[in-house]
Amino acid sequence: MTDGSPAPAPEISGASGGTGLRAVLPDLAPWKASRDFRRLWVSGLITNFGSFLTFVALPVQLKELTGSAAAVGALGAVELVPLIVFGLYGGALADALDKRRLILWTEVGQGLLSAALLAGALLPHPAVWPLYVIAALCAALTSVQRPALDSLWPRIVAHEHLTAATALNSLRWTVGGVAGPAAAGVVVAYAGLSWAYAADVLTFAVSVVLVVRIAAQPATHEAAKPSLRAIAEGARYAWGRKELLGTYVVDLAAMFLAMPLAVLPFLADELDARWALGLMYAAVPLGSLLVSLTSGWTSRVHRHGRMVVLAALLWGLAVAAAGAVGHVWLVLLFLTVAGGCDMVSGVFRGAMWNQTIPDALRGRLAGIELLSYSAGPQLGQVRSGSFAAWWGVRASVWSGGLLCAGAVGLLALCLPGLMRYDARTNEHAVRLREDRAAAAVRAAA
Repeated sequence: MTDGSPAPAPEISGASGGTGLRAVLPDLAPWKASRDFRRLWVSGLITNFGSFLTFVALPVQLKELTGSAAAVGALGAVELVPLIVFGLYGGALADALDKRRLILWTEVGQGLLSAALLAGALLPHPAVWPLYVIAALCAALTSVQRPALDSLWPRIVAHEHLTAATALNSLRWTVGGVAGPAAAGVVVAYAGLSWAYAADVLTFAVSVVLVVRIAAQPATHEAAKPSLRAIAEGARYAWGRKELLGTYVVDLAAMFLAMPLAVLPFLADELDARWALGLMYAAVPLGSLLVSLTSGWTSRVHRHGRMVVLAALLWGLAVAAAGAVGHVWLVLLFLTVAGGCDMVSGVFRGAMWNQTIPDALRGRLAGIELLSYSAGPQLGQVRSGSFAAWWGVRASVWSGGLLCAGAVGLLALCLPGLMRYDARTNEHAVRLREDRAAAAVRAAA
């Protein structure tokens, strides 16, 4: 090509996805090809289900103990610092240590913290402050574990299956995200908080058994030791990749401005629909699940950056609509639409990251990614809780959605690299694809 841009990538086997119903159903190629991917997927499904039980039970317990939307929103504040500190350091650890071992021990630690929540819930007069301490410790362990998870599975999946694997991982999360909150609403209302925490402990125990059976995943020979210098190296790489930086900024803006989860218990009260709280928590994951179940089309999209922006814009508008309407079933509908938009954004963000980031930097970049998709929601809880305390619950929701839509539209104008991204021609995607193909040839020889 005369303009110096990389030549288009050759067609990838399986990317066309077939016709009819098979064209929209999830691509199961990663599941069929990798036993370790199957084990990791099932482990995550079980853990996610239990974690979503606690995700609903903890703010409900805080609401019962304090009656304050700001107190519930403060959960995001106490989780924010561990997410930032341990997310960045966890990324460096993931590049320097055996990823499977790191996942295993953090899984054990989270199970013990769930057991502590169970013990507290069984007390006749639970204190408030231990809930914040445990939430902060859970955030720290999650921040250490998530970069290891995110940098492990691209190792055990073929390069041409990465988009499909991203969609399957999203499906795993959304199944737990729908079933967990829906079950939590029933369990908390009719059996009590302790039963939700007990189920979470059990899911961690099962997950540990599955993770133990995954093959060891040691660090690469050129991996940097965990240090501030290593973290800075990952940050410099991210800063030099403006299209990657754009995905972080867009997602951070969407989650900070339009994440309504902290105020859902109060929204259910305002709509005189306490029975629907579990459904409200499940609605966003339900929308994500519907997209995941019809994700076959994602392997045929190459302009990932444009899809990230469009999906984030529609997320904000759907959240605004959920806050503006006054009927619980319409609220559930718009939250479901918002969840679908969030999943579309997540699939294409993940595809961009996994198709272009070198293996030696995956952990550290996963730590930075963690800040965009975890710190944003935590800050969003603080924002929505504070706005609800000052101006009302519904105003907090619809105003955040409109602010999100406006911010994403402005970012789209400021991020031309993100809007131009094409997986077929991006130089980093082409280079990584060629490197993995060469490694496969060497391994076969």
